[in-house]
Amino acid sequence: MAITVKDVTVRTANGAERSLSEWNGQVLLIVNVASRCGFTRQYAGLQALQEQYGAQGFAVLGFPCNDFGAQEPGSLPEIQQFCSTTYGASFELFDKVHATGAKTEPYTTLTQAEPAGDVAWNFEKFLIGKDGTVLARFKSNVEPDAAELTAAVETALAA
Repeated sequence: MAITVKDVTVRTANGAERSLSEWNGQVLLIVNVASRCGFTRQYAGLQALQEQYGAQGFAVLGFPCNDFGAQEPGSLPEIQQFCSTTYGASFELFDKVHATGAKTEPYTTLTQAEPAGDVAWNFEKFLIGKDGTVLARFKSNVEPDAAELTAAVETALAA
């Protein structure tokens, strides 16, 4: 059975609840982000994806996460400031989440999709189709501009 995030509710950076169904009809890349990780430079690539595909109905959704090596200790305003000033990142950042252990949404749902299992590290990426279905999962070392990722985004946008 396909795993869908349509009914998943997440917390915005200001603490409000928001349903991922608000993005129905768009392709999403959901990423657990951290400001002090070796992969933090991927913020720039994620922003480039947002700029390249945003007008076609694509959105990067970032979920700060301090689960891996305590690499996201800051407050949300600090994280937002860091992302925008250091990487020019303007894609939406949400409230901090837990992507492993006692997980919080969207990871409670996302980690059920094949290959199922906990998120392994910061900057793991989940590609969500226009209908809310989890289409693909990319490990942290898959750069935002990797051919396999951009090809999957383009295929999802064309669907």
